[in-house]
Amino acid sequence: MEKFIYLFRGGQNHAHNAKNSQAAADNMKAWMTWMDGLAKKGILQGGEPLQPTGKQVSGKNKVVTDGPFVEAKEMVGGYLIVQAKDIDEAVEFSKGCPIFAEEGKLEVRPLQKMDM
Repeated sequence: MEKFIYLFRGGQNHAHNAKNSQAAADNMKAWMTWMDGLAKKGILQGGEPLQPTGKQVSGKNKVVTDGPFVEAKEMVGGYLIVQAKDIDEAVEFSKGCPIFAEEGKLEVRPLQKMDM
């Protein structure tokens, strides 16, 4: 089995505003149901939603700026780590994600193994 990361981009309802409307609360419930299903199948390895704010450190001078500065539809709102036999299976598991109902995107990327 290999590990993959799901990166969630966009969507109209996010974890940070789930208490602000019934639509957002219903969306959060759909997410919890989907993730619970992944966990029960032994697929889900971990993950967290991300706050919409942060800092960015860049360059050899390590300049710190507020961020992220991207369009809302491109902001990474969270991630999950999943386990699958290959990327095609990881993609299939992703298709039940509630982000698609709100016009969001899900990026599936393999985690690279590192020898330490």
